Amino acid sequence: MSQAIPDNSAAKSSVVKGKAAESIAAAYVQAAGWTLLERNFRGRRGEIDLIIGKTDLIAFVEVKQVDAFGNESLYNSVNSAKQHRIIETSKLYLSRHREYTYSRIRYDVITIKALSVELWLEAAFAE
Repeated sequence: MSQAIPDNSAAKSSVVKGKAAESIAAAYVQAAGWTLLERNFRGRRGEIDLIIGKTDLIAFVEVKQVDAFGNESLYNSVNSAKQHRIIETSKLYLSRHREYTYSRIRYDVITIKALSVELWLEAAFAE
């Protein structure tokens, strides 16, 4: 008897869309004069999509592809639990990169819709 192989094409499709959204956001911030310091930084508690720098400022960026519900779905997906994971992961990044000890930090959210940046929420949330 053969076993059916689970179809995870929806999950793969979601990952591909997420990576494409991150690439769009990365190109956008670089065109705005930011340096891309790291992409998909992972810690035990979470992941940060983009880490960008400009002069003495480091921004930890969550990239979200917005759906038909628009930015209303964004507020649900970047909830307080997600924010906490991003903040904890940013602390890990900063502990590994002492060169940014005196940098100002902020937490941004960039939304992607129809293959372009729809919204860049600078300082979207705080520690």
